[in-house]
This record gives sequence, C-alpha cells and structure tokens, in this order.
Amino acid sequence: MTEGRGGERVSDDLGQLVDLDRYPIDETGSAARESVVDRVRAELAADGCSVLRGFVRPSLGARLRAEGNDLAPFAYHTVERVNAYNIPLDTELPAGHPGRIVMDRGNAFVARDRIPAGASIQVLYTDSRFRGFVADCFGRPALYEYADPLAGLCLNVVGPGLSHPWHYDTNEFTVSMLTQPPEDGGLFEYCPNIRTPEAENFDDVRAVLTGGGDHLVRRLALRPGDLQLFRGRFSLHRVSPVAGNTPRHTAIFAYSEHPGVIGSVERTRQLFGRVLPDHVAAAGRSARGDRLLD
Repeated sequence: MTEGRGGERVSDDLGQLVDLDRYPIDETGSAARESVVDRVRAELAADGCSVLRGFVRPSLGARLRAEGNDLAPFAYHTVERVNAYNIPLDTELPAGHPGRIVMDRGNAFVARDRIPAGASIQVLYTDSRFRGFVADCFGRPALYEYADPLAGLCLNVVGPGLSHPWHYDTNEFTVSMLTQPPEDGGLFEYCPNIRTPEAENFDDVRAVLTGGGDHLVRRLALRPGDLQLFRGRFSLHRVSPVAGNTPRHTAIFAYSEHPGVIGSVERTRQLFGRVLPDHVAAAGRSARGDRLLD
C-alpha cells in the first residue's frame, strides 16, 4: 500500500486483483470508466442492485476462498431471534405489523480488526480508487472508511443449515463480494425498493415474510469475485438457507458519506459479540437521515 496525492492510499496490487480491462476504476475521467459508472447507476435506479461479474479476476478465486477460510474461525457465532427491522422484539406494535414476525438469524461476522492488511478484501476496502469508484456509482461526491475499529469491512459467514433472514440495512447502500459459495442454497434474494423514505409499505413486507409475496422477490446466484452494489436500506433482502457442507462467505464493504462513523453499542454487540471503548465514547452521536422504523 502506498500513498497517492493528498495522502490517499492506493494499492500496488490493485491491477493484480481487479480486472482493470473490464472495470478501469483507476482511470478517473476516462470514457471507459464513465461507461461502467453509468451502467451501474442505471441498474441501481431501476432495480436497487447492480452486479459487476468477475470484478476480481477469476484466477484469484482460490485465493479469495483460502483467505476467507483462514478468517472464518474468528467469526462471532450466535443464533438470535430477530425481526426484519432489527428492533427489540418487545417493541409495541399493532396486530398484523410485519415487525411482529420473528425469525432466526444464524449468520456470523468476522470483525475488521481480525482481517490482515494484506488480505484481498482489505486491499480493496482501503484503496482510494476503489472507494472513489463506489462513490461515483452511488452518485456521492465522496465516501469515507468507517472509523469503527470493528465494522466497515467484515466477512459474513453463513454456515450449513443457517441463513441471514429478511432484513433492511442501516446504511442506504452496501457493497459486497462473494468469496466462497455454498454447495447449495445461499441465494441472495431481494425486493427492489419495497419501501421508500416516506412509506414503509407494511402490507407488501408482511406478504414477503409470510410467503405470499414471491412476485416481489428477485434472486441472484453470485460467483466468487462478483462485486455487488445494493441499496439495502430500501430493499428488503436475505440470504436463503445454506445447504451442504460448505459455508457461504461474503466480504462486506461499508462506507459513509461523513468521516468518523462508529457503530452503536447495541448493534456492535449483536454483530461482533464485543464492544470497544470507541463505541462507548461515540454513543448517542449518530443521527439518521430518515424516519424509517429501523
């Protein structure tokens, strides 16, 4: 990792990781890069999701898998009873509200402080050209790495027989990359823009959660190295149950429009099983940009 102009971090390994011929993220202002950005923006506007197939070179699939398997033992495993809004289960809600539907969440997370600097996903996350490309795709003037020592970058692990049930993301947008597929199952399923900043659309959400809203659901079979850009705050989504003996591994790259973001104490404890002094010190400083339930 070296420093570019203005002290921004750039990786000497970026060209070995990313297929820069198809995705010239290092050529700021070029027509080829703008073409990719325009395509992603159009897909996000229409569907809330865009996938860049083979973003990381297919020849590095074994490397991604090996790095994930080295990290997976550090995942914090717990099975929790949750609802789609990740709010307390004893929250007072009217009869028939979809937040009263309880599911088991069995996925696990490896925190960022367990991921070495040389790991492929860490190289991508910290490279300013990758971050600038993501910002352009989401139409943001700039994005920042999390200041949170545990979040921002993590590896999601969904073991056999487990799933990541229906939910919304706290962030308006999410970037992720499958690093190891399961033998079966583990599909990414989502409901594009099922809610808006102004409307929760509880009837549609309840239909999906109770099995009657299949017409609202789209499904993606992802491959190692596929980069997924997703507006997960407005699109209900899940990872379907994993079958077979191989866990599903996915790197999650989270950025913020403002510097210094640190996760809440409760959410950090849920995801990683521990809280650091940084989280306690930051308690109460976060603010939401909308009035949605979660």
